[in-house]
Amino acid sequence: MIFVIDVGNTNVIMGVYDGKRLLANWRMSTDKDKTYDELGFSMLGLLHHQNIDENQIKAVVISSVVPPIMNSLENAIQKYFNITPIIVGPGVKTGINVRVETPRELGADIIVNSVAAYEVYKGPVIVVDFGTATTFSAINSIGDYLGAVICPGVKVATESLFEKTAKLPRIDLYKPDRVIGRNTVASMQSGIIYGYAGQVEHIVALMKEEMGEKNIKVVATGGLSRLISSECKCIDKVNGNLTLEGLRIVYEKNIGGTYDNTRRSPENA
Repeated sequence: MIFVIDVGNTNVIMGVYDGKRLLANWRMSTDKDKTYDELGFSMLGLLHHQNIDENQIKAVVISSVVPPIMNSLENAIQKYFNITPIIVGPGVKTGINVRVETPRELGADIIVNSVAAYEVYKGPVIVVDFGTATTFSAINSIGDYLGAVICPGVKVATESLFEKTAKLPRIDLYKPDRVIGRNTVASMQSGIIYGYAGQVEHIVALMKEEMGEKNIKVVATGGLSRLISSECKCIDKVNGNLTLEGLRIVYEKNIGGTYDNTRRSPENA
């Protein structure tokens, strides 16, 4: 079994694979102040709740866009799992050719999502990730990562409305029954849901035109992917576990490479 971890700005998403089968997955808040012991006990608790023996974990794969948490997370993996994790970054095989001006600036989550989308759905493909930021990633038919569009995320925009506008309340994100709201909450919900759906439709149309390929698939992922995608005709697939799947694929591509993925003995930990 392998343990896969995606560290985002808002949430840490984790999963355990037995071969290609996802046995369990979890989501917890990203907390940069947690010690490695707190992180270790949290991970062990999640595994034990699903009756998964940590001694059966043979590898850990991590993608992260939050550098301050990485020291504690790596130490937690080494102390509580006796494993040196594979961290997605330079030197790790992905099977994706990055064709951008500054490859090192590219978030590991974008790379992992691109790996999964290309492997699972084949190219050409556009990945729309509804995270803290909403990102649109373009991968062509031969596996080249062409670039991205990055927009403020849905929750970021919603919180901004509440924080910067005195009379607008904090709201829960639900699709309203009507586009034209008859109260403040419904009006805000309409603006966020239908506004972002319109943004997705327009950006995807422009990206398809610029990519110049036929039969471009559009895959959505991220915490709010189902909510927004329900109003987007351009989205072909919704895959909430796309990032976890990408981490599993990255592991498979690196077996036998420069990493020793076997469990280490305590004296060597």
